[in-house]
Amino acid sequence: MTMLPVLYSFRRCPFAMRARMALLVSGQAVELREIVLRAKPQAMLDASPKGTVPVLLLPDATVIDQSLDIMRWALGRHDPEGWLQGDDRALIDTFDGPFKHHLDRYKYPNRHGSDPIEHRAAGMAFLDMLDQRLAASAFLCGPLRTLADVALFPFVRQFAATDQAWFDTQPVPQVHAWLAGLIASDLFGAAMLRLPPWQPGDAPVLFATG
Repeated sequence: MTMLPVLYSFRRCPFAMRARMALLVSGQAVELREIVLRAKPQAMLDASPKGTVPVLLLPDATVIDQSLDIMRWALGRHDPEGWLQGDDRALIDTFDGPFKHHLDRYKYPNRHGSDPIEHRAAGMAFLDMLDQRLAASAFLCGPLRTLADVALFPFVRQFAATDQAWFDTQPVPQVHAWLAGLIASDLFGAAMLRLPPWQPGDAPVLFATG
């Protein structure tokens, strides 16, 4: 266990979700350390002073502290489902940038001093675009899930859950089906493992497929 990479994670963080899903599908075992955002462990801050999850600490002391970089690192080592064939960087950047901007201001209007309905409408424009894309194939880059699907999925899930009853009435049937399928997947279920917060001295927790 001591020679495994260490992943600092927070179960509900969308960035950490997609990193965990890529690690699982790649078969890359890690020691998983669940953190509490209001009480970040010093070991994590020493590795990555920016203080956000996920943070992957490799055995050679290399630190990877961006979720997409963790996904691409894991899949670069082993990519049994061919996820890297769907690494649509323009699409991912659109959702990590403009869509995430509107999501934050819809979900947390008090924090941003924003009009949530305005930003909800702006976010839906991006989901309308996804719906059109998904009308051509079951997933964003073809018939099978790839990196693009898993990179976007946690944020679309978060957008939907902000007002689930409202979202369920929206005319984006392909997005509804795509989202429901990913939520119901065994991969997502495995990625959402519940753990108590890590403390120094705790026994290592293996996070791996199988």
